[in-house]
Amino acid sequence: MRRTLAAIGLVLLLAAPGASQQTGLTEGQIKSAELEVPELVKLFELKPGMTIADVGAGFGAWTVQFSKVVGPSGRVYSTDVGAAQLAALRAAAQRDGFGNVIVIEGATNTSNLPALCCDTILIRDAYHHLTQPDAIVKSLAAALKPGGRLAVIDFPPRPNSEVPSGVPSDRLGHGVPPGVVEREVGTVLTHVRTITSWSAESQPASLYLVLFRKS
Repeated sequence: MRRTLAAIGLVLLLAAPGASQQTGLTEGQIKSAELEVPELVKLFELKPGMTIADVGAGFGAWTVQFSKVVGPSGRVYSTDVGAAQLAALRAAAQRDGFGNVIVIEGATNTSNLPALCCDTILIRDAYHHLTQPDAIVKSLAAALKPGGRLAVIDFPPRPNSEVPSGVPSDRLGHGVPPGVVEREVGTVLTHVRTITSWSAESQPASLYLVLFRKS
């Protein structure tokens, strides 16, 4: 009960006026997470008591929604490499006793997730930032339980944009082609499907979703 109330408290904080100033989140991110997570729950067949990792979680809008789904008996690993994002996630978890969320500092070559910890892993709007994708993909695969799912949500390269510094040049701009994700992640996980137009958001966007499964 304490964890449930704490989770509700954090959700109310995020929904409160001025939440973006307190948490680093925008109203658009909060709304997008509220709309998108129910669709992801169906896709992942996510249930109370399960464990999911929100990789590249930012300030935690999706983490909060997933925590409500898995409940007190479940677990959400929330990872990021940004100092501000990690500080905000940890402060919220400590302040509100958010007991089913574990904040983990990632690195450029590893997620730092425990082995075989997750039923599902989501990496949303972050894959195109990876400078060592092969190492990260292997780390994520190791964190999945047998039969577990990994989903990448991202966007194709934007026209006339430059590849971010340190990112492989085959991205062809700011973004990443879905075929590159299929190829790279497909070296260690089985490709299930690609949804070329993923629009479960408050505003239409040119996002896609690629789903994989661990044998």
